[in-house]
Amino acid sequence: MQVTASQEDRTTFFDITKESLEDILKQINNGKIQLPDFQRSWKWDDDRITSLLASIALSYPIGAVMLLEMGNSDVRMKTRCLEGVDTTGKNGPERAILDGQQRLTSLFLTLFSERPVDTIDERGNALKRFYYIDIKRALSDQIEDAIISIPDTKKRINFNKEVELDLTTANKEYETECMPLSIVFNISRLTDWQMGYVRFDHQSQDERMDRWKRLHGKIIKTFQQYQIPLIILRKGTPKEAICQVFEKVNTGGIPLNVFELLTATYAADEFNLRDDWEKRKQRFAEYEILKELESTQFLQAISLLNTYNRKKEVKDVGVSCKRKDILRLELRDYKKWSGSITEAFIETVKFLHSQKVFSAKWLPYSTQLVPMATLFAALGKEGEKEGIRKKIADWYWCGIFGEMYGGAVETRFAKDVDEVIAWINGKDIPSTVKDANFESERLIDLTTRTSAAYKGIFTLLLREGCFDFRTGNAIDNQIFFDENIDIHHVFPREYCKMNKQDIKRCDSIINKTPLSSRTNRIIKDDPPSKYLKKIMDDANIVESRMEKIIESHLINISLLKNDEFNNCLDERQKKLFEKIQHAMGK
Repeated sequence: MQVTASQEDRTTFFDITKESLEDILKQINNGKIQLPDFQRSWKWDDDRITSLLASIALSYPIGAVMLLEMGNSDVRMKTRCLEGVDTTGKNGPERAILDGQQRLTSLFLTLFSERPVDTIDERGNALKRFYYIDIKRALSDQIEDAIISIPDTKKRINFNKEVELDLTTANKEYETECMPLSIVFNISRLTDWQMGYVRFDHQSQDERMDRWKRLHGKIIKTFQQYQIPLIILRKGTPKEAICQVFEKVNTGGIPLNVFELLTATYAADEFNLRDDWEKRKQRFAEYEILKELESTQFLQAISLLNTYNRKKEVKDVGVSCKRKDILRLELRDYKKWSGSITEAFIETVKFLHSQKVFSAKWLPYSTQLVPMATLFAALGKEGEKEGIRKKIADWYWCGIFGEMYGGAVETRFAKDVDEVIAWINGKDIPSTVKDANFESERLIDLTTRTSAAYKGIFTLLLREGCFDFRTGNAIDNQIFFDENIDIHHVFPREYCKMNKQDIKRCDSIINKTPLSSRTNRIIKDDPPSKYLKKIMDDANIVESRMEKIIESHLINISLLKNDEFNNCLDERQKKLFEKIQHAMGK
C-alpha cells in the first residue's frame, strides 16, 4: 500500500509496503541494503535472538522496518554493510536502515550466514552461537522451546562436563533431529539435509519423511514466505525530517541520543562529528574533571552559546539547549563555536581547581559544567577578572548548596547563562543565587558522597585551607592525588558505636573531614585524645601547630582532645553553616 499526499497538498515523505524476509536478506547480502555509518554496532542477547526466530516460526509480527531511499544529493550519508556481510565488490546501497538494525542483523547472521553469531548472555558475557530447530518439539507445538542455540563448538556441555548435545557432524544433526536454521533459504543445502535426514535411519524412513513434510509445511515454509512491513522514506526526504524520525523511533531497545542524531545531519555535509568529538575527548581526558564529560554535554554548551549570541541579534530567540535546539545546530554553528567551547571547558577546570575541586569524583554536579563552560566562552577575557570570577563562584556554590542541579536541568542551564551574564553586567541577581537556601539541620542528613552538598562541603574545606592532620600540608592539586586525600571520620565510627553515640551524627558530614589515607590509618578506631597524641609524636608536631591544623578543619581542638563528641560536633556544625553561607554570598 502506498500512502498518498493529502488533499491539502502536503508532501508525504514515506511509503508503506511489505517485502519477504528472504528478499530483504538477499539485498543485505548483496549490499543493496546497508547501515548509515553513524548507527552504532550493538549485539542482541541470545535469548532475544531465539525469541525473534520463534516469532517468525509462529508467523507472529516482529515490527516494521524503516528504510531510507538513497540518492538524494542533499542527504549524503556514509554507509557500511551489516555485520557478517562479505563487503568484497559491493557498490553503494539503494536503501539504508534507519530502524530495525538489530532485528535484521540478527536474522541475517542466523538465517543467511555460515558463521557463528556473536552475541551475549543475560550478564553481557560474549558468546558465539549457532541456531537450530528441534524437529520433534516443533511438531509437538513447542515452537518457542524448539528454537535452540548451541556454542560454536556445536557441543552443549552440562554442569557435570558431560556432552548433552552434539551437532558436530551432519549425521549427528540427523540423529538428534536438529536442523540448522542457516539453511532455510539455501534450497540446495536444504534439499541435501532433507535427504540425509530421511535416509539416516532405514527402518524409520517413512516416519521421517512424514515429519519432514510436516516441518516443511509448518515451519520452513513460514520462514520462506514471511513478510516484513516496511516504512520507506522517499529519496526526496529532507535531512531535517530524517533527524525528526530518529527522535521518534526506538524499537531497537536503545534510544539514539542527540549526538548521533546530529552526526546523521552533519554526515550529509560530509563532516564526521564522531571523529571530531573523539579528538576533543582525548584533549579533555588530560584533565581529571573532564574525563567523564559526555558528547551531549558538549553539544548542550554549544547550543547555549549559539542561542545566547543569536539572542543579541534576534529578539524572539531564547537561550536554550533542549533536544530540538541541538538538532537545529547547523554545521557552520558547530564549527563556529566548538573551538570556543572546548577552551571554555578547560578554563572551567582552572576555575574549579581554584575552588579546590580536583577530580570528577568530587565534582558536586557534573551537569553544572555545561552552563559554567558556556559562561566562560561567552565572557571571553572578561571571565579572567577577579570580580567576575567571584560572582561565578557565588553562583557555583549556590547551585551546589541550594541543590539546584539534580534531575532535568536544561531550563536552569539557559536561565543561568542569561541571568549570570546580566548580573555581571550590573543587572538583577540570578534566580539560582536568589532562591538558593541551605538550612543548618541539612548537615545532619548529609551522610553519603552521592549528595552534591556533601561533596560541596568536602571541597569547601579544602578551599578554606584545611591541613592534613599528620603532614600539616595544605591540600593542593598535587597533594590531593599524591597523598590520596579522601573524606574520613573525625570521631571514628567504631569508637562512636562502642560509646553509644548517635550513629547518624557520627556518619554525617559534620563528623568527617579531608585527610590522607596514611593519616586515617594512624587514627584507626582510637578516640581523638589518643590519636592526636600519636600523630603529634609520630610527626613531631608541637601543640600550638596542632591546634592550628585542627582548627583549619573548623574543629575545636580542646573539645576534640577531650573526646567531647556532642559539644565538638555542635560547634563544628555552626562553623560549617557559617562557611556555607559565606560561600553562597549570603
